[in-house]
Amino acid sequence: MDYPAASNPVEILLVEDNPGDARLAAEALKETRMLHRLTLARDGLEAMALLRRQGPYAQSIRPDLILLDLNLPGKDGFEVLAEIKEDGGLKRIPVVILTTSDAERDILRAYELHGNCYVRKPSHLEDFIEVVKSIESFWFTIVKLPSERRADD
Repeated sequence: MDYPAASNPVEILLVEDNPGDARLAAEALKETRMLHRLTLARDGLEAMALLRRQGPYAQSIRPDLILLDLNLPGKDGFEVLAEIKEDGGLKRIPVVILTTSDAERDILRAYELHGNCYVRKPSHLEDFIEVVKSIESFWFTIVKLPSERRADD
């Protein structure tokens, strides 16, 4: 798949506490031809500090896309999602729920909190890589996103 040329890398925030899943996502993204920068937040508290540019994250760049796990220490994914979608400066950032849960109550709650889509993590390595590549392809080749991040930074 051919991606449009970009002068700036696509900024992706991965909020994931499982080191194995974080590594798999990073590897899958490396297999694409899109210029991107992946930032990892290991829990919900770190994710919100990064998004709000607090403390050591004061110079962080606002992401173009957030990949959010639900099962996080400190502040779970639902709390993070709610805070993002209630914040006028963050709510336009697409949030893809990427989690192991296929519970109907979790899916419903994620959409009620205005998650942009809900994707269950596959259990097989090859499938996981394909899912991450598909997410990137969809959000950066098919969907038109606002370019306000560039204006903010």
